[in-house]
Amino acid sequence: MRRALCLLTTLVHEYKNMSMKNTKNFKEWKFKEPPSYAELPIDDNPEYNVPVAVKNAVFSKVPTEPLMGKVQLVCVSGDALTEILDLDPAVAESEEFVDFIAGKYLPEGGLTVCHRKGETWQPQLKGSGETPYSRFGDGRAVLRSSIREMVASEACHFLGIPTTRAAALVVSEEHKVWRDKTYSGHARQESAAIVMRLSPSWFRLGSLEIFDKRKEPHTMKILVDHIIKHNFQDIRDDEDKYVNWYTEVAHRNLDMVAAWQGFGFTHGVLNTDNVSVLGVTIDYGPYGFVEHYNRHYVPNTSDDMARYAYSKQPEIILWNLEKFALAMEPILSDDQKRRIQDVRRTLEKYANDKVLRTYLLKLGLSEVHDGDEQLVDQLLQLMQNTMADFTATFRQLAEVDSKQLLDKTVLEGKWSLNKLQEASQWSVWVQKYRDRLNAENVSEEQRCARMVKVNPVYVPRNWILQEAIADAEKNDFDKVRLLLKIFRNPFEVNEEAEILGYSAQPPSWSYGLKLSCSS
Repeated sequence: MRRALCLLTTLVHEYKNMSMKNTKNFKEWKFKEPPSYAELPIDDNPEYNVPVAVKNAVFSKVPTEPLMGKVQLVCVSGDALTEILDLDPAVAESEEFVDFIAGKYLPEGGLTVCHRKGETWQPQLKGSGETPYSRFGDGRAVLRSSIREMVASEACHFLGIPTTRAAALVVSEEHKVWRDKTYSGHARQESAAIVMRLSPSWFRLGSLEIFDKRKEPHTMKILVDHIIKHNFQDIRDDEDKYVNWYTEVAHRNLDMVAAWQGFGFTHGVLNTDNVSVLGVTIDYGPYGFVEHYNRHYVPNTSDDMARYAYSKQPEIILWNLEKFALAMEPILSDDQKRRIQDVRRTLEKYANDKVLRTYLLKLGLSEVHDGDEQLVDQLLQLMQNTMADFTATFRQLAEVDSKQLLDKTVLEGKWSLNKLQEASQWSVWVQKYRDRLNAENVSEEQRCARMVKVNPVYVPRNWILQEAIADAEKNDFDKVRLLLKIFRNPFEVNEEAEILGYSAQPPSWSYGLKLSCSS
């Protein structure tokens, strides 16, 4: 489904809480009037739920299609409610709030909400019906995919990955939709759900490609000027504006992908429609976090050619940025085109440097020295050879004194390092690592302090999510809510998570989990 340019009218009004207190009565919560999107060309097509080619417009007016039957609140992000929407978490217990997420109740006003820090956010109800941009889908989302997006977007935020957010999730057990999860021809009915996602903007690199393909440079220019005005306010309105904007969009997205690599996050579907102009992770679908390390890890079974494999993510983001530059050309002067080409020539090195620095920080290092690429590559190769776990290896390196990394007895208590020490070149790598720490004069205390801040104990592994989804499909939402609690502090040991084995070696059954674009 393509909803990138669709105006969902049940989203929120710009809200200013001048008292600096969270609203406790949802009926008092309002939108901005007028919303910023009112500046843009909006299509009034009355056939809002029929896929059509929309001309000379950025948005289409689309009412939501509310969930049918009794709607249940699955979970909320207390942090997103309080810090972004200025709402007291207690409002989630109100009928009006649940009806709002379900598309049944519309607060006064328009689309965007204003954060009390002066930020503007746009809520979006994912799964609230078809739009003129829908294709190959019914505009609905199911419970399992909504749980995956809800948990992952909040987890990524607290890990430090630039991301959209998720505020709340509701489900209707009575409202059923058909889904063929594995594309095997065996569709089954699943419960329809809606998740309220939050972002300062929902425009993607593909948002410009649409106008390029339709030969509408005037509409493209209106959109680009709008995005810069509202989301890139540090960029001056002068002849350098478009070049500076391209540079900022490129660097933000490369910073984002470097963060992905550092946590083993693999998006799954990185076409231009799934890459934000803000450089935030958007559209969580068949994503996965690398477990036993494999640089060719592909979470999406639909990706037969491994185009979006873990190790290829920086490369594919660079490819998308190339397409983005080409899409911008109708609104650029010849000089601006040449200057953007000059910027593009610097991006591969920028990406490689960011990824290297990310890995070095995971090893407790803050400087870049000759030979560092080999140090990192050799460790990753040892991890791949021994099927050591990505997240656990780096965390356990932080928990063991560097002088004890060759002590077999010590490493036996660290399940992933215990695998790694079986590699014939382990002792060689450990000596190189110790030499590198000495070259930077990093004390053991410094090393560990740095590493525990960037190497989490917990990430949303697919098997952990699957257990929560299985419970939720039986109307037991406790584990989903627990995951949101655990992932608020992913760098700290959590007693409940330890009992459930969330930092232990994944169960054998988890290796058979398969994800597709409908996940």
